[in-house]
Amino acid sequence: MFAVVKANGYGHGLTQAAQACLEAGATGLCVAILDEGLTLRAAGITVPILVLGITEPRWASLAAEQQISLTVGSLDWFRQAAELLTTAQAPILNVHLALDTGMGRIGFQEPAALKETVDYLNAHTEIFTFEGIFTHFATADEQDPTYFKQQCQRWQAFMAVLSTRPRYVHVSNTATSLWHDACNGNMIRYGVGIYGLNPSGGTIESPYQLEPALRLTTQLAFVKHLAAGMSVSYGATYTAKQDEWVGTLPIGYADGYPRRMQGFYVLVDGQKCEIIGRVCMDQMMVRLPHEYPVDTAVTLIGQDGEQTITMQAVADYAGTIHYEIATTLGMRVPRVYEDQ
Repeated sequence: MFAVVKANGYGHGLTQAAQACLEAGATGLCVAILDEGLTLRAAGITVPILVLGITEPRWASLAAEQQISLTVGSLDWFRQAAELLTTAQAPILNVHLALDTGMGRIGFQEPAALKETVDYLNAHTEIFTFEGIFTHFATADEQDPTYFKQQCQRWQAFMAVLSTRPRYVHVSNTATSLWHDACNGNMIRYGVGIYGLNPSGGTIESPYQLEPALRLTTQLAFVKHLAAGMSVSYGATYTAKQDEWVGTLPIGYADGYPRRMQGFYVLVDGQKCEIIGRVCMDQMMVRLPHEYPVDTAVTLIGQDGEQTITMQAVADYAGTIHYEIATTLGMRVPRVYEDQ
């Protein structure tokens, strides 16, 4: 099981998420770009690391030196990298071949091209190790299995041209591992489920209880009495109909909380408090039931008393998916880690 910790550990923290996953039994890690893998190596992490995106051939030597496996989707890439690796007298580079079975993103599109590339790798074992092969499903988190089955068929057509399989054969992301038995290889790339989030967003019930790992909290930075008829925030899109108490929070869309959340709510003292006016870059305002002191805790995602705001609820209101909410949380938002 390789834990996917790309995008700063889905917003939770790259090295912290990686270390927690390894302590829990993960045997390797997946990242999106080489820089993420280098950060993990610099943190002293020595397990196998796979870069899921395409890396420019000019960085092949660096990846080989750091024992970071790269994803490749064309024979031309190997020809460019081979010259550079030979010139640099670099160690052997571990590679995984990406197959485009229907995601339409990266990878070989035809079995014949795959076979030609595998033949090339077999002829250049002093430069490359054919360590893995994989594909990615586009609809594994949806109710209708039709397209998923089509991708499985394409996968089987690709695999039929291989005389021997590499060490790692992997098709299962979180959704595939939860809801599908077809096409299983010997490795799972477990991603969003690590962080306690349902990859379908709730469209399909998870067979296992997923507990969210993240809470997003802040505090009241300023509290004022707003007179009836006064407006709040850019565009004056909110005007008080009566006298009310308003709290200002030191968080905004630059921190990853979407600008379009006006009319949603946060939790203060276990009570729902409406977001009034447009969310600003660095601040936002909420209507309070009564005066609260500055520094009173505010929950944007998580539980407060008997009330809970899920990341999915925030995503639904913002018209997006919880992946986006999690991964766009800004770096100036402090991450505080608690042992469970």
